[in-house]
Amino acid sequence: MIPQPSPTATEPVTSASDFDDFIYVLSHDIRSCVRASLELPQWIEEDLEEAGVRIDQPLAEKFGLMHTHMRRLDRMLGDLLEYSRVGRMQTPRPVDLNAVLEEVLHRRPLPQGFTLHRRIEGRGPHMGPIDAERLLAALLSNAAKHHDRPCGHVSIETQEASGLCILTVSDDGPGIAEAHRNSVFDPMTLLKSRDELEGSGMGLTIVRKIVHHYGGELRWCMPADARGAVLEIRLPTG
Repeated sequence: MIPQPSPTATEPVTSASDFDDFIYVLSHDIRSCVRASLELPQWIEEDLEEAGVRIDQPLAEKFGLMHTHMRRLDRMLGDLLEYSRVGRMQTPRPVDLNAVLEEVLHRRPLPQGFTLHRRIEGRGPHMGPIDAERLLAALLSNAAKHHDRPCGHVSIETQEASGLCILTVSDDGPGIAEAHRNSVFDPMTLLKSRDELEGSGMGLTIVRKIVHHYGGELRWCMPADARGAVLEIRLPTG
């Protein structure tokens, strides 16, 4: 039998924390370059105009395409940064979801034409307050962004049971086909092309990471109507 080497202090250790550190550094540094590159097409256009060079329609379209793709990359990197920050720089404590929801709606209101029903009851989850805000912001954004109509309705309800805060988020959108209900939590996953729907595909990935980080679980439930999606999240209250 060939003896297996025992681990030593000098050997690298791969962990979720190490991976998050890697994502944070990589995303932060690359995003700085992307932010500068976002301005590049505009600088080129300005220089051409000053030089008296006429920008024809095909060239203007190419500049627009450059800006669109750089903006998408910037959004992806921003959401990767959010993903890597889950659980960082915050102390878990009992969270008042009513107050968190107010803050989220103040910073990122639902699109015009959307209504929100809320019923927050019982104790809130025991978690980092920044992550609680990330969680609700991602859930609301996902419900509105993937709706197929200009007007829609979103519901957020909580109840306490057996030491758990049960958070249920539902909407009256097109719903999610059963075949995609697991894959939508994977990073960079969109059920439509990015030309049809702007987004990084990281919203539900961030939701899942937050829930699992605080010892919770999540599952899709059957909507009461033919349309819509219902996501149930269970998080410990303490």
